[in-house]
Amino acid sequence: MITVILFMILAIYSTSIGLLIYGFTKVNTINYTGLKPKTKFSIIVPFRNEAENLPILLKSISQLDYPKELFKVILVDDESDERYEVPDTKYEVCIVKNTRVSKSPKKDAIVTAMQIVNTPWIVTTDADCRVTKNWLLTLDNYIQLHDTSMIAGAVTCDCAPSLLHHFQQLDLASLQGATIGSFGIKKGFMCNGANFAYTKSFFQKLNGFQGNDSIASGDDVFLLQKAIAQFPEKVHYLKSENTIVHTKPLDNWNSLFQQRVRWASKTSSYQSSFGKALGLIVFGGNLAIVVSFGLWTVGFVALKNVLFILIVKFFIDFFLLYKSNQFLTNNKMHYVVLSSLIYPFFSTAVGLYSLFGSYEWKGRKF
Repeated sequence: MITVILFMILAIYSTSIGLLIYGFTKVNTINYTGLKPKTKFSIIVPFRNEAENLPILLKSISQLDYPKELFKVILVDDESDERYEVPDTKYEVCIVKNTRVSKSPKKDAIVTAMQIVNTPWIVTTDADCRVTKNWLLTLDNYIQLHDTSMIAGAVTCDCAPSLLHHFQQLDLASLQGATIGSFGIKKGFMCNGANFAYTKSFFQKLNGFQGNDSIASGDDVFLLQKAIAQFPEKVHYLKSENTIVHTKPLDNWNSLFQQRVRWASKTSSYQSSFGKALGLIVFGGNLAIVVSFGLWTVGFVALKNVLFILIVKFFIDFFLLYKSNQFLTNNKMHYVVLSSLIYPFFSTAVGLYSLFGSYEWKGRKF
């Protein structure tokens, strides 16, 4: 009976991931940049103690193939320990202090920046990122060709040759694959604030973060889900190699665990029923691996059944990872087998801890 239940969970999990793989193939890749740029952007970057990372981001922005008069950067300082001085740039940059009014520093930072935004479009990214030279140009061309008010984009990791970094890259690739796949089946529910664009008027029409400002994270996901619930036709995913934002991986397992707990903690508050269901299914699929190993050690499940569950899950996950990694990076996937053995235990621990425990973020506890 126990084995039958585990196989049923595996079947539901495999079907769901298979659906995402199908959805991924339905989203066309667009890299068109042939139109003359005309969209004005404000790039909002909330930050706290990022003096090491901000110069890298600002340098990548300085290399954008986009008219300097059509964009500006708004850095929002969220109580950094030391004041950050902006170097001389050929484009407009300003720093404002974050005005805290809710339990979410990042949402407050975006709302603070919104007070001085005088461009039609806003793009958010993170301080520990770097952007590609055609980032804004491709966004602009897509906006000119499509009737959209909100655009989600891809994020990938810059990896060093270590298990920790490649584990993060594979984890992020799976999330990006799920994001793109969900848009492909018209069930978009997730995005990444490191590469997220929307019009100021649309943000105001949605009443911003009203309704979820008591949750520390989710400045991206909750806004996206609110938009899709009210104006689904206005929300698009831009699958383009030109707009992939590169983020810096974390350098220790505890920081990674804390980050993933922060991400997982908002799942129960999703407005998207599909997102909630998928989160539960993914958690169940990973829990099934952990439970099957545990039951095998006490003799309740045969080893051949444990291996069958593990192998089936590995291959269905691998197909999604392969598709996603192929789009995100030209690099070969590393530590795939080892990561697939670690991930169910890591993911299950994150999921369970997020239900009861607190987490640290930027030197604060939530």
